[in-house]
Amino acid sequence: MIGSSPSAVEVDTAAAPPVERELVFDIAKRGLLVAPAIIAIAAVVRGGAGAASATVAVVIVILNLALSGATLSWAARTSLNLLMVAALGGFLLRMGLVVVVISMIRHEPWVDLPILAVTLLLTQLGLLFWETKYVSATLAYPGLKPTAKKED
Repeated sequence: MIGSSPSAVEVDTAAAPPVERELVFDIAKRGLLVAPAIIAIAAVVRGGAGAASATVAVVIVILNLALSGATLSWAARTSLNLLMVAALGGFLLRMGLVVVVISMIRHEPWVDLPILAVTLLLTQLGLLFWETKYVSATLAYPGLKPTAKKED
């Protein structure tokens, strides 16, 4: 539009693909794939309490990432300014929820706090780094990289 200010330009957020939802489903799938190995290692290292703590940590990480994707997806469709607020504010809120959950369960006899902390950290970072391999950073394919189909 000639003569209009940048704030008057509307962005069609409804036409954007559900990138956040794709990423959340993909990372949750990968998290569920590695969860049995993580839980088994924790069980070998620290017994039943380690396995229970690792299970809780993996669930917290997957729910945290799912909540992040849902919040960012909603904000991206609503307003680009809201997207920025949701990214930072959502992170702070989700970390607060993680602290509340850990504070509520930390004195339970089935919780092994060192395993819980290590599993939370390694699972969160591991899934995020693993997911970067599958994310496409191009405008042609936002979200996940397209998979190459093998010809017969």
